[in-house]
Amino acid sequence: MKQLFRTLIQPSVALNALKIALVVGTVLNVINQGEAIWGEADLRIGHALLNYLVPYCVASYSAAKHQLDKQK
Repeated sequence: MKQLFRTLIQPSVALNALKIALVVGTVLNVINQGEAIWGEADLRIGHALLNYLVPYCVASYSAAKHQLDKQK
């Protein structure tokens, strides 16, 4: 478990996950909060943040797990 966390905070893993989260999170926000973006409803900040956080977590975990599996 310690090795997984060490791998998660590596700059290459974190930067790649951040790039993926920005793209996927933006698409999810446009889909899920389109009315708020176009001014027809209120923006739900919690949901907007989750739309970025979840792809970041998935991408970083997948990359870290892949690196650890390659080392075995």
